[in-house]
Amino acid sequence: MVTAFGFQSFGGPEVGEFVELDTPSPLPGEMLVEVRAAGVNPADWKIRSGLFPAPEPVHFPLVLGSEVSGVVREVGGDVEGFSVGDEVFGAVAPGSGGYTEMTLLTATGSAKKPVHVSFTDAATLTVAAATGYDGVVQLGLTAGQTLLVNGASGGVGVAAAQIARDQGLTVIGIAGADKQALVESFGAIFVAYGDGVAERVAAIMPAVDAIFDLAGGAGLRAVAPLLADRTKLITAGDPATAGDLGGHLMQRDGFSRVLDIVAAMVADGKLDAKVEDILPLGKAAEALAAVEIGHAKGKVVIQVS
Repeated sequence: MVTAFGFQSFGGPEVGEFVELDTPSPLPGEMLVEVRAAGVNPADWKIRSGLFPAPEPVHFPLVLGSEVSGVVREVGGDVEGFSVGDEVFGAVAPGSGGYTEMTLLTATGSAKKPVHVSFTDAATLTVAAATGYDGVVQLGLTAGQTLLVNGASGGVGVAAAQIARDQGLTVIGIAGADKQALVESFGAIFVAYGDGVAERVAAIMPAVDAIFDLAGGAGLRAVAPLLADRTKLITAGDPATAGDLGGHLMQRDGFSRVLDIVAAMVADGKLDAKVEDILPLGKAAEALAAVEIGHAKGKVVIQVS
């Protein structure tokens, strides 16, 4: 049996609970992993609340979390390149979750953890860092151009800004006033969101070459006029608004290749995962609340073992 934090029905924070589950067995293409750390993401609470569709198949209780790092304890059929004892990180398999002592990872969505990358940092790379990398690559900008990151203080924004900076781009990061130090710590130009945000950006840069949106809604509508070529507007979370403005949903790569790239960046000191807080599994509800309320100024990680 393993301890996990999940929910028995969709709803608010009150539906979260600890459950005891049978240790899962890997199917072909999967690996059983002893979890060392799990990344906490906004998608976690949005799935619990019913705002995002839950991964299929839906069988309650559902365990929260989509990315972990840990040690391989068993490999299923058709798994190549991984062995028992490997230190890995990656995406949980369909029907599995990350806030638990043992979980299943897909081999195609996992990578070996470099020795110089901590388990806590590795646990944040599959969703945030890989999404940031995919978005920056998809935009296809060249050195000297300007990227506006709308929602720069979250995990994806933090990664995207650093990756863009290292490609020679000028990065403008929009975030709350309390996140200024964080945004500026990775070389971005900070601009506070809210009324007048477009004017504040224009005072620095009259036009931008691309927008990577991580906030959506009215904030995205406010800054979109700064961008002449709307094909260079991508979003990770609000395709409806982006579509109205001439942009589109970003495309995820989702395979080990990208995970290897971002892990190497961390190992080489080119990418800081910006882990703000590490909480034990027993405080999983508090870890999720920090992300749901929006108080986190970086990544929140649940340390399991």
